[in-house]
Amino acid sequence: MRCLLVSQDKRHDPVLLPDGVTVVLGRGPETLVTDKKCSRTQVELLANYAYRSVRVTQRGVNPTSVEEIHLRCGDSTTLQEGETLCLVNGLYPYRIRFEEDSRSPKKTLLEFFSPRRPLEKEEDGKAQPAKRLKTSSPSEDEEDDDDVDPSVAEKLRQLQETAAQAQRAQSQTPRQLQLSHLAPQPHDSWEDHGKLLVFTKKGVVPSAKVAGFDLDGTIITTQSGKVFPTSPDDWRILYPEVPRKLKQLQSEGYKVVIFTNQMGISRGRLRPEVFKAKVEAVVERLGIPLQVFVATASGVYRKPVLGMWEHLCKKANGGLEVSLQQSVYVGDAAGRPPNWAPGHKKKDFSCSDRLFALNAGLPFRTPEVYFLGWKEPPFALPNFDPRTLDPKARLYDPPDACLTSSSPEMVVAVGFPAAGKSTFLKQHLASAGYAYANRDTLGSWQKCVATCQAALQAGKSVIVDNTNPDLESRSRYIECAKEAGVPCRCFLFTASLEQAKHNNRFREMTEKGHVPVNDIVLNSYKNKFVEPSLDEGFSEILKIHFVPQFADSQLESLYRQFSEG
Repeated sequence: MRCLLVSQDKRHDPVLLPDGVTVVLGRGPETLVTDKKCSRTQVELLANYAYRSVRVTQRGVNPTSVEEIHLRCGDSTTLQEGETLCLVNGLYPYRIRFEEDSRSPKKTLLEFFSPRRPLEKEEDGKAQPAKRLKTSSPSEDEEDDDDVDPSVAEKLRQLQETAAQAQRAQSQTPRQLQLSHLAPQPHDSWEDHGKLLVFTKKGVVPSAKVAGFDLDGTIITTQSGKVFPTSPDDWRILYPEVPRKLKQLQSEGYKVVIFTNQMGISRGRLRPEVFKAKVEAVVERLGIPLQVFVATASGVYRKPVLGMWEHLCKKANGGLEVSLQQSVYVGDAAGRPPNWAPGHKKKDFSCSDRLFALNAGLPFRTPEVYFLGWKEPPFALPNFDPRTLDPKARLYDPPDACLTSSSPEMVVAVGFPAAGKSTFLKQHLASAGYAYANRDTLGSWQKCVATCQAALQAGKSVIVDNTNPDLESRSRYIECAKEAGVPCRCFLFTASLEQAKHNNRFREMTEKGHVPVNDIVLNSYKNKFVEPSLDEGFSEILKIHFVPQFADSQLESLYRQFSEG
């Protein structure tokens, strides 16, 4: 096999990248690049034939990119087949291609030992074919009666065994490959993936066994004793046992990885370069090569959602499959109640670490259990479990009610933001011809009332898609229906506060341009909420249940992950 770096604009012939050998590429005769913005040593390329990938490390001043990843000097990332490497400033595109070496065509063992030999010269100077090894049975023509050299037969046997070993090695899965065949990280590097930062310490080696850890409250704590650090230097290792345990894990073949949420970076309270320096200082103190994943904002990378874990498994472990059974995750956000242990009066601020492990299917431990050997503490999971939602559940109660009416009516929705109101009402009522009034679109309740009046005067049914938590907000539309002489029904969406938060986070992760609803708005609805009743003037109240529907399995998998700690 060989790996070729192929110029996509056909500037020059493909460049051979030998297995495990660093190749430096940049401005020069090999690439025919004359652009002064491209350094003569712009990138280092290290091919890994076992995983059909190339490690790209930038050495030039101006940025190299791999797909959407923009590298800075010293940064590294992995280039896979089908991905595009742009040498500098988005220019000079390349791709890699792995192929059997055409310069060494395959031969069968019989062809290797029984080829048509070079012509031999007879004494009269005329050439004739050399005699071949005898492969026929004794009953066949015996003109070529030379004996086979025993040393050649032994060589044949050895090569047959070598070929068999190569075949067995080729059929091995990545998990079966020895770690010695996986190249360690050649130098320290930071990668920026937008809302995700990845630090890889020199010497990190991919492994099927991953020991994952939270950072704050698990590996380190504040030196000052305060809950939050007062400065970048306000930290110390949580327990003396931590470095010793991590070194033991490394000696046992584990890859040690830290996963940390750092929302302060996206909110402007923490400068990325300051936190990077802190990470490097912590890793240096721990004394082992490890990898650090930093979620800098909300979204798929923020725990307990699995964005960081999936990036590790798919793009940052050398192509090696991770064994969940042999791996572990340790964190202090574990859902423990007040007084969970002597001297620990406060409850955990969240359950995000335990849920992160639960989402991934990893065994979970708290720092005290893992480092100090304490017994397992009590804990509580969130009330809302997205794994339990049934896509075939009943949509509404009572089940014999009709969602639409053949005569004009008004329908008033009641429910949390992100309870599924808009999707349901558009799918089942607006599609049946109901006029649609929404305060988010129209801007005020007065315009919503005016829209309702106009629709009813035109003999149409109308739906009001607002939260309408209290008597006052609902009475406006009930009165409007009475004036028009039509019935007014209530559709009460039953999603809980926790489910609404989960839906809100899911929309944030999957819908471009979605403006998330903050907790203040959600809690405000909860505080104002008054259960609707027929006494208000409703002719009927239907309870609408949230029943998720998904366009594909990836969205369903994401939805069924715990997203709120």
